Amino acid sequence: MKTGKLRVFLLVGLLALSSCREDKSKEPRLRDTAEIQRPNILFIPIDDLRPELGCYGNNVVKTPNIDKLASHGVVFNRAYCQQAVCTPSRTSLLTGLRPDSTRVWDLGTNFRDHMPDLVTLPQFFKNNGYYTVGFGKTFHNIFPDTISWNEKLHVDGFPFDPDAVYTDPDNLIIQKEKELRLLKNGKAGFDHYGFIYTKAKAFETADVDDDDYYDGAQTTMAIKKLGELKDRKQPFFLSIGFYKPHLPLNAPEKYWDLYNSEDIPLAPNPYVPKGSPLFAVHGDAELRAYTGSHDLPKPQDEPWEERRQREIKHAYYACVSYIDTQVGRLLEELDRLGLRENTIVVLWGDHGWKLGEHNSWAKMSNYEIDTRVPLIISGKGVKEKGKTSNSLTEFVDVYPTLCDLAGFEVPEYLQGKSLNPLLKDVNTEIKDAAYSQFLLGRFGPAEYRKQERMGYTVRTDRYRYMEWYHWDKNTKSKGELIAKELFDHENDPRENINIAKDPANKALIAQMHRELSKGFDLKD
Repeated sequence: MKTGKLRVFLLVGLLALSSCREDKSKEPRLRDTAEIQRPNILFIPIDDLRPELGCYGNNVVKTPNIDKLASHGVVFNRAYCQQAVCTPSRTSLLTGLRPDSTRVWDLGTNFRDHMPDLVTLPQFFKNNGYYTVGFGKTFHNIFPDTISWNEKLHVDGFPFDPDAVYTDPDNLIIQKEKELRLLKNGKAGFDHYGFIYTKAKAFETADVDDDDYYDGAQTTMAIKKLGELKDRKQPFFLSIGFYKPHLPLNAPEKYWDLYNSEDIPLAPNPYVPKGSPLFAVHGDAELRAYTGSHDLPKPQDEPWEERRQREIKHAYYACVSYIDTQVGRLLEELDRLGLRENTIVVLWGDHGWKLGEHNSWAKMSNYEIDTRVPLIISGKGVKEKGKTSNSLTEFVDVYPTLCDLAGFEVPEYLQGKSLNPLLKDVNTEIKDAAYSQFLLGRFGPAEYRKQERMGYTVRTDRYRYMEWYHWDKNTKSKGELIAKELFDHENDPRENINIAKDPANKALIAQMHRELSKGFDLKD
């Protein structure tokens, strides 16, 4: 559905939601309250987690708890986020709407500025009899959306915001000095949102307990809250948003010790895709901001020395295993309390993360490595337990899926589709394409901020196709078409060769443009 049509549709949907407040008969309802026991929902967002898990075929990373969760659910092997950066990605999943509809394309925009009455996913359940509790990072940190929760909880006692908490004394001193400088310059505090411009290290391996870092401590609190929620005799929507493996890649030393750096394979394609515009790979200012990473090469340069690459991948894997343990603790408590049978568990990572692919690091591009995400749905209502779906799916599908599984009528204005058919038969297909986009020019070094560009991409069964346009920051609209990218996943699964300029693909390009236009308003 094109953006112009979507806005009309959204207006109708929002008016309907507004009228629901006055006419209770129009509220979404259970299909048959006499026969359906409403399931609990355990929601597990994980920051910067790419599909680097055992259940996704990675034989090096150690994730036994997430793999066990997958054995009781469905792994969505081709799930895609709507934009590969925190705020737009989380907003799209939690509203069921694409970035061009929410008008959230960067880290600093709150969807409530444009859609104050929009009902989010947890808010939907809160409005319909659920008790909703949010720990950590579900929405982006600076926009916790308190209206969505009965309780929005944080862990007290940490010296800094959880996005960048250290335990090493030297790092804490650096961090404190930075905070004092910001305060001296009239800023309210230390900004850990988005890029973390600090002189501290990009990772640390401290000999500390799990709860000495934020994610372990909030897991302990969430376990206690699970017991309280059971005693409420009310269905719950509990979200525990984990911060790692977001930078800085800090985890207790025991998780670092699970790996040998020499056993961790490096990216097999440390170069810009042949024939692609350099800007499309984007920069890696997020990692470059840390001590020991200032000399990170640009994508067009020779790759970082092997030792440095292995260090970052080692630290990333250690963080993934640290979070895997916290997930295991949650699931064990769910079992101990006898809640598993009537609970839906949804685990997801908000976008991919480059680990040297295309000679780049972190997120923020339109490539497969950035837009493909882990998504696992387990528990009540899942019949195809322990199976993998290769159907194309998107984050906008999560909202309607949970409404459907809980027995509610799915709000008509949502832009995704329920994945329930795939939970019953993984060989089913519910859509022909997945759509993502990225707005370049809001992030990174100065050369990337000279000109904003919007990239639109569609992923079909075989191809990924992109169109890049100049972007008018004042009117927030696209201008001239400046580049195209086309990748054939049958012959080039890592997207190393852009075949858009090949004259032999002229008809294919026209076909893919039509497919792309089904997701975006791309009228010339």
